[in-house]
Amino acid sequence: MICLYVHIPFCRERCPYCDFFLVTKAGFVERFFEALAVETAAKSPLFAGQPIKAIHFGGGTPSLVSPSFIESWLSQVASLAGLSAETEITLEANPEDLSSDSLDALKAVGVNRLSIGVQSFTDRKLRALGRAHSADDALRTVAGALDRFPSVSIDLMCGAEGETLAEWELDLRAALRLRPHHVSVYMLTLEEKTRLWRDVRKGLRDLPGEEVQAAMYRRAAEILCGAGYRHYEISNFALEGHHSRYNLASWMREPYIGFGPAAHSFVVDSGAERRFSNATSLTRYLADPAGAVDFRETLTEAQHFDEEVFLSLRIRKPLAVEFLRKGDKLGHQHLDSVLDTLQEKGWIALESGEVTLTEAGFLFADLVASELLSE
Repeated sequence: MICLYVHIPFCRERCPYCDFFLVTKAGFVERFFEALAVETAAKSPLFAGQPIKAIHFGGGTPSLVSPSFIESWLSQVASLAGLSAETEITLEANPEDLSSDSLDALKAVGVNRLSIGVQSFTDRKLRALGRAHSADDALRTVAGALDRFPSVSIDLMCGAEGETLAEWELDLRAALRLRPHHVSVYMLTLEEKTRLWRDVRKGLRDLPGEEVQAAMYRRAAEILCGAGYRHYEISNFALEGHHSRYNLASWMREPYIGFGPAAHSFVVDSGAERRFSNATSLTRYLADPAGAVDFRETLTEAQHFDEEVFLSLRIRKPLAVEFLRKGDKLGHQHLDSVLDTLQEKGWIALESGEVTLTEAGFLFADLVASELLSE
């Protein structure tokens, strides 16, 4: 089985904290989907005849485009590969785009999982984040989605300017009253060259410190896990059976094909693992949708090891100590010392020769991974 990802790069405007590839040129939507059809046909040998586990429409803001474009592309894929009622088809959306009619239309074209960029259920915080929707928009949209779709995910963000732990708990409690099937929790991070990054550097904005953000993250885990959600990945919590199949497959290093500008792919061919990504330019993509590639690589054994460590820790997939020893060029004694230190800090559990992150360790997953890597 294989997963497909479509990067739909259009947004009304860029949020101040966002560094994703996007454009605000809505007039290019039709040309984009024409190019997408060309790219899909060109890449069809990579997935034709295979059952599709999941399709994820990301962006950008996929909910900005007409559902008819989504339907047309899904029909093309269905003519090439195995779509079924079991295929997870997720579309990322913003509350301000979703009326009752548009929710009905998205369901009618085959979307069965909606991922809604709520970020907050309080108007003050939404203004601080530069979001276009209101708290009422968020509440209405999530409730409407839950009435129509078998699986609904919402994004919440902590660490906005002026945010307190008490205000963050209001967001979490509001989410629990709606009870979406899946909640993604993101700590606001300063990405270089974003508007927020520039404002903070100039002293125009002041964000909560790392300790406050860490407390917010821990509180989210306490509240959501206490309400029956499983913390299955660093940023993600799901009710039973509602994890993101696309994201989980990516973290487990299963093959996926990306379409659209800046989209990434991971394929396995005759035992060789390859990654490649499309051009980070709408102009170049439209000019050559089948060939505008910025990056290609075949993974080395060392890269495979590093990815296995980083990605396994994100999802608490057990890492065998013997596997870690194979990549540890500094020797058994060094690895044993690292494992002892990480256990003492309470960041990992070591049982039956396997390493997993603890709940506390999720906050330090990248640091733990770096300690376990070969160099």
